[in-house]
Amino acid sequence: MEPTEHGSMDLGQEENPGVPPAPDENGESERLTEERHIRETKKAEEIPAFKYEPKRSSKRRKGRRSGNEHETEKEDEGAEAADEHNSEEGGEATGEIRSRDDQGTKDDQSANNEQPGFKPSDSEQTRKRQKRIPDDIESWKELLVETIGLDKSFEVQVRDMIFGGKRVALLFLSVFAKDTSLMEIIKRLTYLEPDSTMDHDAMRIFLENYVPAIQIKKSTSFPQMIDEVLMGNTAFYVDGEPAVLLIDAKSYPARNPEQPSLEKVVRGSQDGFTETLIVNVALIRRRLRDPNLRFEILKVGRRTQTDVCIGYIDDIANTNLVESIRDKIKAIDVDGLPLADKQLEEMTVSSSWSPFPLVRYTERPDVVAAQLLDGSVTVIVDTSPSAILLPTTYFDLVQHAEENRQNPFMGTYMRWVRFLGMFASLFLMPLWFLFNDRHMIRPQWLWFVGAEKVGQIPLIFQFLIAEVGVDLLRLAAVHTPAPLVTAMTLLSAILIGDIAVKTGLFINEVILYMAVSAIGMFATPSYELGLANRIIRLGLLLAVFFFHEIGFVVGTTFVFLFLAFERSFNAPYLWPFLPFNAKAFSGILFRKPLSSNKKRLSIYRTKKQRKQPQ
Repeated sequence: MEPTEHGSMDLGQEENPGVPPAPDENGESERLTEERHIRETKKAEEIPAFKYEPKRSSKRRKGRRSGNEHETEKEDEGAEAADEHNSEEGGEATGEIRSRDDQGTKDDQSANNEQPGFKPSDSEQTRKRQKRIPDDIESWKELLVETIGLDKSFEVQVRDMIFGGKRVALLFLSVFAKDTSLMEIIKRLTYLEPDSTMDHDAMRIFLENYVPAIQIKKSTSFPQMIDEVLMGNTAFYVDGEPAVLLIDAKSYPARNPEQPSLEKVVRGSQDGFTETLIVNVALIRRRLRDPNLRFEILKVGRRTQTDVCIGYIDDIANTNLVESIRDKIKAIDVDGLPLADKQLEEMTVSSSWSPFPLVRYTERPDVVAAQLLDGSVTVIVDTSPSAILLPTTYFDLVQHAEENRQNPFMGTYMRWVRFLGMFASLFLMPLWFLFNDRHMIRPQWLWFVGAEKVGQIPLIFQFLIAEVGVDLLRLAAVHTPAPLVTAMTLLSAILIGDIAVKTGLFINEVILYMAVSAIGMFATPSYELGLANRIIRLGLLLAVFFFHEIGFVVGTTFVFLFLAFERSFNAPYLWPFLPFNAKAFSGILFRKPLSSNKKRLSIYRTKKQRKQPQ
């Protein structure tokens, strides 16, 4: 059985082997020609029966969405249909068509993934459908109208011009655009004459020869272009090129570095972090000129796309710590972080109702530089004038930069005074209330503790009202204009306090001990720790009121055990007290000279333990 010139077997000779066919002008019989025509017709009619249309319709939809890919999809479909028509065996063609049919069905399902419970926004749908930049400027502008709100949002601008015989468009946000840089680029391009050499690969020619920008990169991704423009960069588009040049020509609104309001020092640097991430990184880089210093940038938030920076020294910081922080930040899946670092902390470090801070906030770049040298990791969030230091212990929160600006003796003295103020803010009022209520347990040398007159209001309510009153004064001072803060404070503290004592509502001892406790709270270096100590003081007051000395002992023990089991990024919160480390704990109690600090703290588990040579 010999194959014909078309590659198919001559079945007619099998049916009538004894009858020789009469040759026609082509060397074939008329009957075989008709049979072959019938077989080819049936074979052609069987191809649509395998439901190959869904893939074709899916591709047509994708072609309409992408604009410039429609013709390519039609050519691919024609090539696939020709391959199927020239298949030698029907079974192979059937299997191939069915597999393509299944693939087309999957494409349809992914394209029509709009279930009743899933309703993404129009911009999200467009960005999912459109992955490539179209090579037609009108289609490009239509996509900008759908995604970024061109012609609807006033700050979204497109400057359409002709340079070198090519139609060029600049996409930027007017609120972020740096006029001087963009004007210099436009001025340079206006000198170009129509050149035939730019008919092919014009984007590469503009990139290499004509666009005077320092930071520039090429991209073919439409979502990446939108993200870069929203970040403040400018997109340089050339008609006929499915790509853009992303130019860093942005200028963020920013204030100059000023002295931090919560971490003031008498001597030392007076510059602090601002709300601009680039400025904050520059302040740290100015103090650490280490080539191993790393700043990794991440984006958090589906809508806000907030820039989050992780800073560490590569040959010092613990790799596991850096990876843990990076993985937790990458795992955040929220709409955004409009409140910056505090919301980032809640999503990565703390999600409980614990009043104690598990991270250390600082507004000073010199503190961040010192902690990075010890092996710590910092996290800086754009639009926040503070940085996060990880991991953090309770004793990290009680240290202040002013202690290191004085000599070791005076630094140690100031540290002990601060410890005394913190102890007074925690235990002074509960102990006075306990000794006043239980005279039999009061030591003889504390004979002066107590009140002869109780007042018209019970003592416990006097203390609670005083606590709430101090909080009201603090909130009023925050919301009062700066020129009126002093007058408001004197009016509230002197007149209200004096009148309350003279009318008999309060006693003098309550005002005195409340003022001492408030001063100790404000002397706490960490603002968050001071607020936590206030809550603990209120809890101890209520425990003493209900259960007397047993309540004080049990409440204090509970707080101690709670702190002992607390951890910050797997670091014990009470280290170096629990677990006890004598050398590190002595460094907490005494401000030692720099020459004696030769090793880094073991809690960071750094790659290099030694800071100074032996």
